[in-house]
Amino acid sequence: MKKIFLGLFLMPLFCIAQIPVYYASIDFSQSGESLRSDLTNLVSTTHVYDLVYTPEVWNALKQTDLDPTDNTKVLLVYGYEDGSDDVYFNDRRRDKDLSCHTSSCTGLWVREHTFPRSLGNPNLGYVFAGSDAHHLRAIDSQFNNTRSNRIFDEGSGNATVLENGNFYPGDEWKGDVARMMMYMYLRYTSQCPATVVGAGTASNPFSDMPDIFLNWNAQDPVSDFEINRNNILQTLQGNRNPFIDNPYLATMIWGGMTATDSWNVLSNPKNEVETILLYPTVTSGTLHLKNLEGTIGYSIYNSIGQLVQSGKTERQIDFQSKSTGIYFVTLSNESFSKTFKVLLQ
Repeated sequence: MKKIFLGLFLMPLFCIAQIPVYYASIDFSQSGESLRSDLTNLVSTTHVYDLVYTPEVWNALKQTDLDPTDNTKVLLVYGYEDGSDDVYFNDRRRDKDLSCHTSSCTGLWVREHTFPRSLGNPNLGYVFAGSDAHHLRAIDSQFNNTRSNRIFDEGSGNATVLENGNFYPGDEWKGDVARMMMYMYLRYTSQCPATVVGAGTASNPFSDMPDIFLNWNAQDPVSDFEINRNNILQTLQGNRNPFIDNPYLATMIWGGMTATDSWNVLSNPKNEVETILLYPTVTSGTLHLKNLEGTIGYSIYNSIGQLVQSGKTERQIDFQSKSTGIYFVTLSNESFSKTFKVLLQ
Protein backbone atom coordinates (compact mmCIF):
# COMPACT_ATOMS: atom_id res chain seq x y z
CA MET A 1 0.00 0.00 0.00
CA LYS A 2 2.85 2.42 0.66
CA LYS A 3 3.95 2.26 -2.97
CA ILE A 4 0.47 3.02 -4.23
CA PHE A 5 0.46 6.44 -2.66
CA LEU A 6 3.94 7.69 -3.47
CA GLY A 7 2.69 9.64 -6.50
CA LEU A 8 -0.24 11.17 -4.68
CA PHE A 9 1.88 13.90 -3.15
CA LEU A 10 2.10 15.44 -6.60
CA MET A 11 -1.46 15.71 -7.92
CA PRO A 12 -4.96 14.18 -7.82
CA LEU A 13 -5.00 10.76 -9.44
CA PHE A 14 -7.59 9.44 -11.91
CA CYS A 15 -7.89 5.67 -12.06
CA ILE A 16 -9.51 4.61 -15.32
CA ALA A 17 -9.05 0.90 -15.81
CA GLN A 18 -10.47 0.87 -19.35
CA ILE A 19 -7.72 3.05 -20.84
CA PRO A 20 -4.82 1.08 -22.42
CA VAL A 21 -1.50 1.12 -20.60
CA TYR A 22 0.11 2.89 -23.57
CA TYR A 23 -1.63 6.05 -22.31
CA ALA A 24 -0.64 5.71 -18.66
CA SER A 25 1.34 8.96 -18.76
CA ILE A 26 -1.56 11.04 -20.11
CA ASP A 27 -3.77 13.13 -17.82
CA PHE A 28 -7.19 12.85 -19.45
CA SER A 29 -8.68 15.53 -17.23
CA GLN A 30 -7.06 17.86 -19.76
CA SER A 31 -8.50 18.95 -23.09
CA GLY A 32 -7.59 21.24 -25.96
CA GLU A 33 -4.00 22.23 -26.56
CA SER A 34 -2.70 20.69 -23.31
CA LEU A 35 -3.99 17.25 -24.25
CA ARG A 36 -2.76 17.60 -27.83
CA SER A 37 0.72 18.54 -26.64
CA ASP A 38 0.93 15.57 -24.26
CA LEU A 39 -0.21 13.15 -26.97
CA THR A 40 2.33 14.64 -29.37
CA ASN A 41 5.04 13.94 -26.83
CA LEU A 42 3.77 10.38 -26.34
CA VAL A 43 3.62 9.39 -30.01
CA SER A 44 7.00 11.02 -30.61
CA THR A 45 8.92 9.48 -27.71
CA THR A 46 7.47 6.02 -28.36
CA HIS A 47 8.34 6.22 -32.06
CA VAL A 48 11.57 4.37 -31.44
CA TYR A 49 12.19 2.97 -34.91
CA ASP A 50 11.99 4.74 -38.29
CA LEU A 51 11.13 2.33 -41.05
CA VAL A 52 13.41 2.40 -44.08
CA TYR A 53 11.26 3.36 -47.06
CA THR A 54 12.65 0.50 -49.14
CA PRO A 55 12.36 -2.33 -48.30
CA GLU A 56 10.88 -2.05 -44.79
CA VAL A 57 7.78 -0.04 -45.68
CA TRP A 58 6.94 -2.56 -48.42
CA ASN A 59 7.26 -5.37 -45.89
CA ALA A 60 5.20 -3.45 -43.34
CA LEU A 61 2.28 -2.83 -45.72
CA LYS A 62 2.20 -6.50 -46.63
CA GLN A 63 1.37 -7.09 -42.97
CA THR A 64 -0.69 -4.05 -42.00
CA ASP A 65 -2.87 -3.75 -45.10
CA LEU A 66 -3.93 -7.37 -45.45
CA ASP A 67 -7.57 -7.97 -46.28
CA PRO A 68 -9.16 -9.35 -43.06
CA THR A 69 -11.11 -11.86 -45.18
CA ASP A 70 -8.17 -13.03 -47.29
CA ASN A 71 -4.58 -12.71 -46.07
CA THR A 72 -3.22 -13.29 -49.55
CA LYS A 73 -4.45 -9.84 -50.59
CA VAL A 74 -4.03 -6.24 -49.45
CA LEU A 75 -6.83 -3.70 -49.27
CA LEU A 76 -6.26 -0.75 -51.60
CA VAL A 77 -7.08 2.62 -50.08
CA TYR A 78 -9.78 4.57 -51.99
CA GLY A 79 -10.70 1.37 -53.89
CA TYR A 80 -14.34 0.34 -54.22
CA GLU A 81 -14.71 -2.50 -56.79
CA ASP A 82 -14.02 -6.17 -56.23
CA GLY A 83 -11.58 -6.48 -59.12
CA SER A 84 -13.70 -8.88 -61.18
CA ASP A 85 -13.62 -6.64 -64.25
CA ASP A 86 -10.80 -5.38 -66.45
CA VAL A 87 -10.68 -1.96 -64.79
CA TYR A 88 -7.72 -1.90 -62.41
CA PHE A 89 -7.62 1.59 -60.91
CA ASN A 90 -10.72 1.22 -58.69
CA ASP A 91 -9.93 -2.25 -57.30
CA ARG A 92 -10.55 -2.59 -53.57
CA ARG A 93 -8.04 -5.39 -53.07
CA ARG A 94 -5.16 -7.08 -54.85
CA ASP A 95 -2.69 -9.92 -54.38
CA LYS A 96 -0.21 -8.76 -51.74
CA ASP A 97 2.73 -9.84 -53.91
CA LEU A 98 1.63 -7.67 -56.87
CA SER A 99 3.53 -4.64 -55.61
CA CYS A 100 5.28 -2.47 -58.18
CA HIS A 101 9.02 -1.86 -58.06
CA THR A 102 9.45 -0.63 -61.64
CA SER A 103 8.07 2.20 -63.77
CA SER A 104 5.40 0.04 -65.44
CA CYS A 105 2.84 -0.47 -62.71
CA THR A 106 -0.57 -0.93 -64.36
CA GLY A 107 -2.50 -3.57 -62.44
CA LEU A 108 -0.02 -3.42 -59.53
CA TRP A 109 -0.08 -1.59 -56.22
CA VAL A 110 2.25 1.06 -54.85
CA ARG A 111 2.58 3.12 -51.66
CA GLU A 112 0.26 6.05 -51.11
CA HIS A 113 1.35 8.99 -48.96
CA THR A 114 -2.10 9.94 -47.71
CA PHE A 115 -0.42 13.13 -46.52
CA PRO A 116 1.26 14.09 -49.80
CA ARG A 117 5.02 14.51 -49.58
CA SER A 118 4.90 17.82 -51.47
CA LEU A 119 2.45 19.38 -48.98
CA GLY A 120 4.82 18.96 -46.07
CA ASN A 121 6.84 21.92 -44.84
CA PRO A 122 9.47 20.89 -45.73
CA ASN A 123 8.70 18.15 -48.25
CA LEU A 124 8.33 14.82 -46.43
CA GLY A 125 10.78 13.00 -48.67
CA TYR A 126 11.22 9.30 -47.92
CA VAL A 127 12.53 9.38 -44.34
CA PHE A 128 10.94 10.11 -40.97
CA ALA A 129 7.50 11.55 -41.84
CA GLY A 130 7.91 10.29 -45.39
CA SER A 131 8.42 6.70 -44.25
CA ASP A 132 5.99 6.70 -41.31
CA ALA A 133 3.68 3.79 -42.13
CA HIS A 134 0.85 5.22 -40.04
CA HIS A 135 -0.07 7.26 -43.13
CA LEU A 136 1.32 5.03 -45.89
CA ARG A 137 -1.22 2.74 -47.52
CA ALA A 138 -1.36 0.21 -50.34
CA ILE A 139 -3.04 1.75 -53.41
CA ASP A 140 -3.58 0.95 -57.07
CA SER A 141 -0.82 2.62 -59.07
CA GLN A 142 -3.21 4.48 -61.37
CA PHE A 143 -5.33 5.68 -58.46
CA ASN A 144 -2.14 6.92 -56.83
CA ASN A 145 -1.49 9.08 -59.87
CA THR A 146 -5.10 10.27 -59.93
CA ARG A 147 -5.06 11.38 -56.31
CA SER A 148 -1.57 12.92 -56.71
CA ASN A 149 -1.26 15.71 -54.11
CA ARG A 150 -4.90 16.82 -54.28
CA ILE A 151 -6.28 17.96 -50.94
CA PHE A 152 -9.20 16.15 -49.34
CA ASP A 153 -12.66 17.65 -49.72
CA GLU A 154 -16.28 16.76 -49.02
CA GLY A 155 -18.17 14.42 -51.31
CA SER A 156 -20.25 11.25 -51.22
CA GLY A 157 -20.18 7.73 -52.59
CA ASN A 158 -16.98 6.34 -54.08
CA ALA A 159 -13.58 8.03 -54.19
CA THR A 160 -13.31 10.60 -56.96
CA VAL A 161 -11.73 13.81 -58.14
CA LEU A 162 -14.25 16.59 -57.49
CA GLU A 163 -15.25 19.35 -59.90
CA ASN A 164 -13.07 21.82 -57.99
CA GLY A 165 -10.03 19.58 -58.46
CA ASN A 166 -9.94 18.35 -54.88
CA PHE A 167 -10.27 14.71 -53.86
CA TYR A 168 -12.93 12.76 -51.98
CA PRO A 169 -11.52 9.48 -50.56
CA GLY A 170 -14.83 7.61 -50.54
CA ASP A 171 -17.39 6.80 -47.87
CA GLU A 172 -15.49 3.69 -46.75
CA TRP A 173 -12.15 5.45 -46.34
CA LYS A 174 -12.95 8.95 -45.11
CA GLY A 175 -12.67 8.03 -41.42
CA ASP A 176 -9.34 6.30 -42.04
CA VAL A 177 -8.10 9.40 -43.84
CA ALA A 178 -9.23 11.75 -41.07
CA ARG A 179 -7.49 9.75 -38.36
CA MET A 180 -4.29 9.48 -40.42
CA MET A 181 -4.24 13.24 -41.01
CA MET A 182 -4.81 13.88 -37.30
CA TYR A 183 -1.96 11.51 -36.46
CA MET A 184 0.40 13.21 -38.91
CA TYR A 185 -0.36 16.61 -37.41
CA LEU A 186 0.05 15.21 -33.91
CA ARG A 187 3.37 13.54 -34.70
CA TYR A 188 4.87 16.15 -37.07
CA THR A 189 3.08 19.30 -35.94
CA SER A 190 5.11 21.92 -37.79
CA GLN A 191 5.87 19.81 -40.87
CA CYS A 192 2.40 18.35 -41.44
CA PRO A 193 -0.31 20.90 -40.59
CA ALA A 194 -3.74 19.42 -41.21
CA THR A 195 -4.97 22.68 -42.68
CA VAL A 196 -2.86 22.24 -45.83
CA VAL A 197 -4.36 18.85 -46.67
CA GLY A 198 -8.05 19.37 -45.79
CA ALA A 199 -10.42 21.80 -47.51
CA GLY A 200 -12.87 24.09 -45.74
CA THR A 201 -12.85 25.90 -42.44
CA ALA A 202 -11.14 25.02 -39.18
CA SER A 203 -13.55 26.45 -36.63
CA ASN A 204 -11.93 25.05 -33.49
CA PRO A 205 -10.32 27.63 -31.15
CA PHE A 206 -6.82 27.08 -32.55
CA SER A 207 -7.92 26.91 -36.21
CA ASP A 208 -5.52 24.00 -36.72
CA MET A 209 -7.87 21.11 -37.54
CA PRO A 210 -10.26 21.34 -40.53
CA ASP A 211 -13.88 20.61 -39.67
CA ILE A 212 -13.99 18.08 -42.48
CA PHE A 213 -11.65 15.71 -40.64
CA LEU A 214 -13.57 16.06 -37.37
CA ASN A 215 -16.78 15.25 -39.24
CA TRP A 216 -15.32 12.24 -41.05
CA ASN A 217 -13.80 10.95 -37.81
CA ALA A 218 -17.28 10.96 -36.25
CA GLN A 219 -19.23 9.76 -39.29
CA ASP A 220 -17.02 6.78 -40.22
CA PRO A 221 -16.21 4.69 -37.12
CA VAL A 222 -12.94 2.84 -36.62
CA SER A 223 -12.83 -0.53 -38.36
CA ASP A 224 -11.22 -3.77 -37.22
CA PHE A 225 -8.83 -3.29 -40.15
CA GLU A 226 -7.59 0.00 -38.65
CA ILE A 227 -7.27 -1.51 -35.18
CA ASN A 228 -5.21 -4.43 -36.45
CA ARG A 229 -3.07 -2.03 -38.48
CA ASN A 230 -2.42 0.11 -35.41
CA ASN A 231 -1.41 -2.92 -33.36
CA ILE A 232 1.06 -4.16 -35.97
CA LEU A 233 2.60 -0.72 -36.43
CA GLN A 234 3.26 -0.46 -32.71
CA THR A 235 5.38 -3.60 -32.98
CA LEU A 236 7.25 -2.13 -35.98
CA GLN A 237 7.64 1.54 -35.03
CA GLY A 238 6.82 1.60 -31.32
CA ASN A 239 4.05 4.18 -31.43
CA ARG A 240 0.31 4.18 -32.04
CA ASN A 241 -2.33 6.38 -33.66
CA PRO A 242 -4.37 7.62 -30.67
CA PHE A 243 -7.37 8.53 -32.83
CA ILE A 244 -7.74 4.91 -33.91
CA ASP A 245 -7.57 3.82 -30.28
CA ASN A 246 -10.22 6.39 -29.39
CA PRO A 247 -11.76 8.82 -31.93
CA TYR A 248 -13.22 10.83 -29.04
CA LEU A 249 -9.75 12.19 -28.30
CA ALA A 250 -10.21 14.43 -31.35
CA THR A 251 -13.43 15.76 -29.82
CA MET A 252 -11.61 16.49 -26.56
CA ILE A 253 -8.84 18.36 -28.37
CA TRP A 254 -10.66 20.19 -31.16
CA GLY A 255 -14.37 19.91 -30.45
CA GLY A 256 -16.61 19.68 -33.51
CA MET A 257 -18.88 16.73 -34.28
CA THR A 258 -18.83 14.31 -31.34
CA ALA A 259 -16.98 11.08 -32.15
CA THR A 260 -17.35 7.69 -30.50
CA ASP A 261 -15.67 7.21 -27.13
CA SER A 262 -14.16 3.76 -27.67
CA TRP A 263 -13.17 3.47 -24.01
CA ASN A 264 -16.60 4.58 -22.81
CA VAL A 265 -15.11 6.60 -19.97
CA LEU A 266 -13.97 9.96 -21.33
CA SER A 267 -17.46 11.02 -22.42
CA ASN A 268 -19.29 9.12 -19.69
CA PRO A 269 -21.37 11.42 -17.45
CA LYS A 270 -19.88 9.58 -14.49
CA ASN A 271 -16.62 11.42 -15.09
CA GLU A 272 -18.23 14.44 -13.44
CA VAL A 273 -16.26 13.29 -10.38
CA GLU A 274 -13.27 15.04 -11.96
CA THR A 275 -14.95 18.42 -11.37
CA ILE A 276 -15.48 17.78 -7.65
CA LEU A 277 -13.39 19.84 -5.26
CA LEU A 278 -12.45 18.89 -1.70
CA TYR A 279 -11.54 21.72 0.68
CA PRO A 280 -9.86 22.89 2.83
CA THR A 281 -6.81 20.67 2.36
CA VAL A 282 -5.42 21.95 5.66
CA THR A 283 -8.10 21.25 8.23
CA SER A 284 -8.87 20.57 11.87
CA GLY A 285 -11.31 17.82 10.97
CA THR A 286 -14.11 18.85 8.54
CA LEU A 287 -13.85 18.67 4.77
CA HIS A 288 -16.38 20.10 2.32
CA LEU A 289 -17.23 19.02 -1.23
CA LYS A 290 -18.07 21.28 -4.15
CA ASN A 291 -19.65 20.44 -7.53
CA LEU A 292 -21.19 17.22 -6.24
CA GLU A 293 -24.72 16.12 -7.11
CA GLY A 294 -26.02 13.21 -5.06
CA THR A 295 -23.70 11.04 -3.01
CA ILE A 296 -20.21 9.70 -3.58
CA GLY A 297 -18.06 7.14 -1.83
CA TYR A 298 -14.93 8.15 0.04
CA SER A 299 -11.98 6.40 1.67
CA ILE A 300 -9.38 7.98 3.94
CA TYR A 301 -5.85 6.56 4.22
CA ASN A 302 -3.03 7.58 6.51
CA SER A 303 0.48 8.33 5.28
CA ILE A 304 1.52 4.66 5.29
CA GLY A 305 -1.50 3.55 3.27
CA GLN A 306 -3.73 2.20 6.03
CA LEU A 307 -7.49 2.71 5.62
CA VAL A 308 -8.74 4.71 8.61
CA GLN A 309 -12.23 5.72 7.53
CA SER A 310 -14.69 5.21 4.66
CA GLY A 311 -18.30 5.84 3.77
CA LYS A 312 -20.58 7.90 1.54
CA THR A 313 -21.27 11.60 1.65
CA GLU A 314 -23.24 14.37 -0.02
CA ARG A 315 -21.62 17.57 1.26
CA GLN A 316 -18.90 17.05 3.85
CA ILE A 317 -16.61 14.57 5.58
CA ASP A 318 -15.85 14.69 9.28
CA PHE A 319 -12.62 13.01 10.35
CA GLN A 320 -13.13 10.49 13.14
CA SER A 321 -9.40 10.20 13.67
CA LYS A 322 -7.88 12.71 16.06
CA SER A 323 -4.25 12.14 15.12
CA THR A 324 -2.61 14.99 13.27
CA GLY A 325 -0.68 14.31 10.08
CA ILE A 326 -1.02 13.72 6.35
CA TYR A 327 -3.98 11.78 4.96
CA PHE A 328 -5.22 10.85 1.50
CA VAL A 329 -8.92 11.15 0.74
CA THR A 330 -10.14 9.20 -2.30
CA LEU A 331 -13.52 10.03 -3.83
CA SER A 332 -14.84 7.37 -6.20
CA ASN A 333 -17.77 6.10 -8.22
CA GLU A 334 -18.10 3.12 -10.56
CA SER A 335 -15.57 4.30 -13.15
CA PHE A 336 -13.37 7.00 -11.65
CA SER A 337 -11.47 7.89 -8.54
CA LYS A 338 -9.82 11.10 -7.48
CA THR A 339 -7.46 11.45 -4.56
CA PHE A 340 -6.59 14.53 -2.50
CA LYS A 341 -3.77 15.06 -0.05
CA VAL A 342 -5.00 16.55 3.23
CA LEU A 343 -3.14 17.84 6.30
CA LEU A 344 -5.05 17.28 9.53
CA GLN A 345 -3.94 19.71 12.25
